[in-house]
Amino acid sequence: MEKILDNNYYDLLISNAMIPRFSSGDNITWLNNDFSLLHVSKSDKQPCDLGLYPYYLFPALFTPTSIINNVPDTLCNTQQTTNPPLYGQGVLVGIVDTGIDYQHPAFMNRDKTTRIISIWDQTQQVGTHPENFSFGTEYTKVLINSALHSPDPMTIVPTTDGNGHGTAIASIASGSPTEDRSFTGLVPNTELIVVKLKEAKQNLKMIFCVPDDKLCYQESDIVLGIRYLVSVAQRLKRPLVICIALGSSQGSHDGHGILSLYLESIIRIPDISVAISAGNEGNSNRHYHGTSNFSPYTKDFQLNVGSEDRMFSMEIWPNLPGRLAVEVTSPNRETISLIYPSFNACEQFKLQSSESVVWINNMAFERGTGGQLIMVRFKDPLPGIWYIHVQSTDNEPFSIHSWLPSGDLISNNTFFLLPNPDTTITAPGNTWHTLTVTAYNQTTGNILNESGRGYTRSGLVKPDVAAPGYQISCALPGGTYGTLTGTGAAAAYAAGSLAMILEWSQGKGNYTYVTGEQASLMLIRTASRNPAYSYPNNIWGYGIIDVQKVIARLSGDM
Repeated sequence: MEKILDNNYYDLLISNAMIPRFSSGDNITWLNNDFSLLHVSKSDKQPCDLGLYPYYLFPALFTPTSIINNVPDTLCNTQQTTNPPLYGQGVLVGIVDTGIDYQHPAFMNRDKTTRIISIWDQTQQVGTHPENFSFGTEYTKVLINSALHSPDPMTIVPTTDGNGHGTAIASIASGSPTEDRSFTGLVPNTELIVVKLKEAKQNLKMIFCVPDDKLCYQESDIVLGIRYLVSVAQRLKRPLVICIALGSSQGSHDGHGILSLYLESIIRIPDISVAISAGNEGNSNRHYHGTSNFSPYTKDFQLNVGSEDRMFSMEIWPNLPGRLAVEVTSPNRETISLIYPSFNACEQFKLQSSESVVWINNMAFERGTGGQLIMVRFKDPLPGIWYIHVQSTDNEPFSIHSWLPSGDLISNNTFFLLPNPDTTITAPGNTWHTLTVTAYNQTTGNILNESGRGYTRSGLVKPDVAAPGYQISCALPGGTYGTLTGTGAAAAYAAGSLAMILEWSQGKGNYTYVTGEQASLMLIRTASRNPAYSYPNNIWGYGIIDVQKVIARLSGDM
């Protein structure tokens, strides 16, 4: 078994400059030009391996950023009319998600051939790997067409989308119209490249106290998926729009992390654009922000833990120059006394009056960002209100952000008592120059309450734009249709808009070699803005995507 698939090995992120120091033949998986995975065997795995190995070496965990409705009231056509008409001809749309139902009519031409260039299924190990990748199976257009004309397609191309999220995202951007045109994607003349992600390793879930049955994906596999999309598009010499409809509340929320750094690099390549969902943590009550400006320079906040949440983590990120100690008290007032900053220490506490187990890593120097990180992890926590006390070790004013996990990694019954809806955009939506998309209800004109809000922790303007994200019509596995709600749906809409720009610029030869950053700026500059609001702001960014205005202005001065 490849080590990247083997749960006996941790996957640790390292700089490529470190490969000569650690390489022993088959223990390295190359991710991109800057980073690789180091596969480390450890038989006795435990949560305090976070401490033995630094936080920044472990890939973050990501969850889907939209909710599927299998029984829609009606289907709506989201296609936008432009002059000239643009349907994405010649442009590729790349999806890194839960997979795709390749047998769905939404991904076929009128002659019943596929519109999918290729699928890399990371979960299937029986076929041919993609070139320069060491695992998974690649299904080409030839194989997919052969399957579609077979009485038993799954014997030829046995890839599925058991979740449906990837199928829905792909169809919103690129779906073929139904015969009555009650449904169509924004750019139905595009073709698709799809990556079906394998689930995160159980050892990574253990490190971050995520239950084994929770669906999530690890950052390194997403990076590999994006590299695959880019390699196929460059081999075919065609423009590519990548839609990232996944998010994570881990990390510093300021654009650090290898996925953000990778996306930041590829949007500077001509003819590659990226649309990223802002996440759906705006009203989840999973972010706390507090300041202490006066002596004795302490801050107290409370966390309600639901009875169904048996494992989860909480991250506390002090802003510079704060240096903090932390104290944790359970609902029955059993206290873990102050834990002071250190470099590698991980301390485990088994509370005497309950079955609660708490691990605390108070990292004085989190090497991925240079800041301090306090990681608190819970197993079998006593339900009720937990009390968190932080205090300056230098007798100085400070401010903190704290986040709980994203998506359904925890229930809605675990939350902060005095939450802050701002600074809730999930990674990689905090990437500096990519297009981060929030969602609004296109029937009412209001922002979706769950949409992630900016700004980033460093004050960067995010989100960039808003797009429709409420009950957007989509294809679902099994040849059915439904709707999708959330910022993932909005990101798919934005991806379709970017494909129109690339068709007009590169496909029609108007502006050749437009970079992803430039295409994003076109959407930002032409966004519709409500005169009642001040822009940019942390809810709407620079306004609502108006692709008709983009195309109308492209031939003149932007």
